[in-house]
Amino acid sequence: MTNKLLIVWTSADIEVAKKMVLLYGSVILPRGYWDEAVIMIWVPSAKLLAQDKELQKQVKIVQETGVKFNCCVVCSDDYGVSDKLTSLGIDMIHTGEMLTQALQNDWKTITF
Repeated sequence: MTNKLLIVWTSADIEVAKKMVLLYGSVILPRGYWDEAVIMIWVPSAKLLAQDKELQKQVKIVQETGVKFNCCVVCSDDYGVSDKLTSLGIDMIHTGEMLTQALQNDWKTITF
């Protein structure tokens, strides 16, 4: 059985982004805590990430460990940041579908 983690990042709080989502995200695969991990960017976190260069650098570091990122395309379009986030290697998806599938397929899910 594969241990899978979905982190749903909804907060626009920069400290939550730095000290929880991206800090934890940077160690979860290298330390073997999880076999697969996805960070889902949803609502104000999309706008925050698009505007903050330091967070963008941290996302690249996390991506290099193998953690995947996706973003709510509806939210990012509303904020006008889809192109910016796509340029960071973040997949634009309908997050409600992925969240539902993750919950129905025994992914562990946490939200910040």
